[in-house]
Amino acid sequence: MKNETADDFYRLLAEKHRMTHEVPSARMTGEWVLGLLEVLFPEVSEKRLHSLGEVKNAMESLKAGLKTLLYNTRHFDHCKTDETADHFFEALPEIYQALHGDALAFVDGDPAADSYFEVIRSYPGFFAIYIYRIAHLLHLEKVPLVPRILSEFAHSRTGIDIHPAAKIGLSFFIDHGTGVVIGETAIIGNHVKIYQGVTLGALSIDKKLAGVKRHPTVGNDVVIYSGATILGGDTVIGDRCVIGGNVWLTKSVPPDTKVYHNADNKYLDTLIPNP
Repeated sequence: MKNETADDFYRLLAEKHRMTHEVPSARMTGEWVLGLLEVLFPEVSEKRLHSLGEVKNAMESLKAGLKTLLYNTRHFDHCKTDETADHFFEALPEIYQALHGDALAFVDGDPAADSYFEVIRSYPGFFAIYIYRIAHLLHLEKVPLVPRILSEFAHSRTGIDIHPAAKIGLSFFIDHGTGVVIGETAIIGNHVKIYQGVTLGALSIDKKLAGVKRHPTVGNDVVIYSGATILGGDTVIGDRCVIGGNVWLTKSVPPDTKVYHNADNKYLDTLIPNP
């Protein structure tokens, strides 16, 4: 690279650095959410908090850390740092109860799960759900950027991609998990079980559809087996349905229905009601 060309390039970079606002650090965001996980679930931590005072101090430190992250979003028209942090920690008991129910769903739904401790400590599906529930609350508080940083942090560690704006009910179970994609406007009910490679996606990626319901709605007590692809904002999977592996769906399925391939690897023409 010639000196003049190099100088022009470096000048461009210097201008970009000058014009770019301070943003939350991805590293600090990851460290903060892992620190919170260790306080909520000592199963993942080598450190123990032995008194109420130690727990309170840990929570105050985490609140200060969250305020720092929120302060670094101030250029994105978000200046309610203290109020948002207070709301988040007020809602934390509810999030904890939801996560407790998620972990129990893993224990109850996976024959390979030996214990609640094992699920918390080692299951990538639980970790991804933990990050989702934290990111979703911050999304509801209209926090910019941080929820997406959190979702991509979970994605990089687990291969599970859950948009923080998706709406997911209680006792959610992702088994194995790698390759699961849950889009921004997806809605998932209670007691849903999803296997690896499942996509709840959009039929179109047209930018004009931003903010429109583009992803499916999944009812309560639904099982979706590996590799299934369910697309479209008008697609509704009814309660208690079973969606077989590698099924491609772009239309709604009534409650109490099984959808799967037949022996010739073709979709059944007639949906089979659950017994």
